[in-house]
Amino acid sequence: MSFMKRCVIVGGADIKDVENIRSYLRDDDFFIFCDSGLKHMEGLNVKPDLIVGDFDSHENPNLSVETIVLPCEKDDTDSFFAAKQGLKRDFDEFLLIGVIGQRIDHTLANISILLMLDKENKKAKAVDDYSELEIASDETVYVEDKYAYFSLLNITGTARDITIKGAKYPLDDGEINVDYQYGVSNEVLPGQTAEITVGEGKLLLVKVF
Repeated sequence: MSFMKRCVIVGGADIKDVENIRSYLRDDDFFIFCDSGLKHMEGLNVKPDLIVGDFDSHENPNLSVETIVLPCEKDDTDSFFAAKQGLKRDFDEFLLIGVIGQRIDHTLANISILLMLDKENKKAKAVDDYSELEIASDETVYVEDKYAYFSLLNITGTARDITIKGAKYPLDDGEINVDYQYGVSNEVLPGQTAEITVGEGKLLLVKVF
C-alpha cells in the first residue's frame, strides 16, 4: 500500500453542501463507510473499500466489499473503530466527513478522533458544511485568507507558548485553557497567510468558510 494514499472516514451526520465535500476527495482515496454514513454513497458518488458498523441506524447493504459487523454494545463508536482500522492499515493521512452533526455527544467524540490521530503523528482533518477542523500541536499550521474566520479552541487542558502571525488578532507567547476560550473568530490579514505555533499542548483549529 502506498503511504501517499489517504483514508477517508464517512460518518452518518448530514451533509448539505455535497459538492463542497466532494471537492476534497481524491481518486485514490480509501473509503471507510460507517453504518449510516452509507446514505452518502450516492451523493458523494464513491464506493466503500471497507464498511464498519453495528447497523443500528442503517441496514447492512451486503455489498461485495469487506464489511466488519460490530456489536451494538461496545466502547468504540463506529467512527472511532474506523479510525483504528485506518491506523492498522498504515495510512498516514485521514479525512473525516459526515462526522459533525446535530448530536453534540457524537460530534465531540468524533473531534477526539483528531486528537487520537495527532497523538499517532498522523495528518488528519474533519470537514463539514461550514468549516475545516484540525489539531494544532507541535508543527506550525497555516491558514490562508480564503477563509472567513478561524478559531483556536482548547479541548485538552492548557496550551502555552502560542504564537499567531499574519492575523487581525496576533498573539505572542499566549496561553489558552479550557475555561477561557478567547481565540474565537480571528481573521487572516488580506493577502497573507496566518501562521500558528503551539509550544506546549494542543488546540483545535477551526477554519470557517
